[in-house]
Amino acid sequence: MNESRPPHLSRTPALPEPDQKDWTWVLDTPCEGCGFDAAAVARSGIGAAVIATVPRWRSALARADAVTRPAPQVWSTVEYGCHVRDVHAVFGVRIRLMLDQHNPVFDNWNQDETALAGRYWEATPTVVTSELSSSAGRAAAVFEGLNIAQWARKGRRSNGSEFTVESLGKYYLHDVLHHLYDVRG
Repeated sequence: MNESRPPHLSRTPALPEPDQKDWTWVLDTPCEGCGFDAAAVARSGIGAAVIATVPRWRSALARADAVTRPAPQVWSTVEYGCHVRDVHAVFGVRIRLMLDQHNPVFDNWNQDETALAGRYWEATPTVVTSELSSSAGRAAAVFEGLNIAQWARKGRRSNGSEFTVESLGKYYLHDVLHHLYDVRG
């Protein structure tokens, strides 16, 4: 544990309410929260848009309150940063699977279990900034130079939701941008 952390971070914090929403609707309807509009995103710009979020995350994670939860069951900026770092990794793997395999089914990913196992609340903002930047770069790279057939390749979540590389890329980009909105980044 980082000794400079506030005492309340020395123990496991309250768990946020699990998000049970099926967020795939953001592919068809603009997000009322963050304003993301999938229809306005050119598939060729997904990778660059992911990279463009990094300076905003860097700024948010540099704030003095980055380790402070705004409410007991709401993640701090550093916890959201850890989550987005992991989102980059998970979606990078999923896109690669879609490019390498025929219609793969993605492994389940429980973000709450990952947060607990990774002890997100104990993370150091400067370390998270570096890891998030690297993870974003690796994920964004999978979108570079894709041809029309590759953008149309398919994959599925275990709940049956079907995606193309293009739709999963937009879904992923929304996740990253929506969490910036969550942390006022």
